[in-house]
Amino acid sequence: MTTPILLTPGPLTTSNRTRQAMMVDWGSWDDRFNQLTASVCEQLLAIIDGAASHHCVPLQGSGTFAVEAAIGTLVPRDGKVLVLINGAYGKRLAKICEILGREFSTFETAEDQPTTAADVDRLLHADTAITHVALIHCETSTGILNPLAEIAQVVKHHGKRLIVDAMSAFGALPINAREVPFDALIAASGKCLEGVPGMGFVFVDQQALAAAQGNCHSLAMDLFDQHSYMAKTGQWRFTPPTHVVAALHEALLQYAEEGGLRARHQRYANNCQALLDGMAELGLHSFLPVAIQAPIIVTFHAPQDPRYQFKDFYERVKAKGFILYPGKLTQVDTFRVGCIGHVDDSDMHAAVTAIADVLQAMGITLSSIGAHA
Repeated sequence: MTTPILLTPGPLTTSNRTRQAMMVDWGSWDDRFNQLTASVCEQLLAIIDGAASHHCVPLQGSGTFAVEAAIGTLVPRDGKVLVLINGAYGKRLAKICEILGREFSTFETAEDQPTTAADVDRLLHADTAITHVALIHCETSTGILNPLAEIAQVVKHHGKRLIVDAMSAFGALPINAREVPFDALIAASGKCLEGVPGMGFVFVDQQALAAAQGNCHSLAMDLFDQHSYMAKTGQWRFTPPTHVVAALHEALLQYAEEGGLRARHQRYANNCQALLDGMAELGLHSFLPVAIQAPIIVTFHAPQDPRYQFKDFYERVKAKGFILYPGKLTQVDTFRVGCIGHVDDSDMHAAVTAIADVLQAMGITLSSIGAHA
């Protein structure tokens, strides 16, 4: 059976080289593996130009593990987090604060409305108890891009700390630690770097991490302890995801060979444009306006036709070699198509063709497809 192409926001389609890197077993305390971990962290820091100001602290688990670790480690027990929400991942961040017993307030905009720097300025003026602001850079629920750089400057101006979930943006959208002030920026192995899932990582401001000893609610998720132990021994505290680290190391080599962030962003932008153009020709329209659409994942209005059922549509498109993603909006019927992974615009054209064929086979005529207001 041919492996399907994953048009999802991660896990995503990886290269043969990346998959091949997982065919070797590593000893978790072996010097060669320790060097692999150190090399991965060094290469990751270079992407944000953060070696002078931040530590890269890797953590076993999904990206959400790393988000929880960042909140738990960096927000003191008496801190207060302003959580900016315009989708499911902002809501998840608020849930993490609730579970950890960190005081928080939320500011929620519509799923097609970015949070603005003016919003944050007003909220911080109104509540001086806030110590930290938590932001999703690219909200994967829709693909919306929030204005990180502008918000970061407002947070700094108020003397507050910024925690950024950059899960689906890091590696493709530029973030420079010398220009954008943040205490933590969180990402993972299985997104725009085109590794496999299983390792989160947090870029932590060196001074903020040094001040965070004793904050954490958890032994396993304590980034202060994780970093301290790694700095002292070169080893992970607990069993590392060895094959995931090896795959990420290989994926980073390919990232550099491709031309780094600029080239990765351009390929994804080309993918996104090919997808938008092709789907528009079918009469399928994106949920977001182009100005706030990140080239990561696109949310499309579902066909307004009684014969359309997502599960049937999904299975038929999958049979043609493409795995899509269900919608995550509560008010509007949508589905999502990812633009990231080891794919190019020819794959996106092929996916559009498959979608057109499936809709025709389902008896959904092009004239009956389209967005509703």
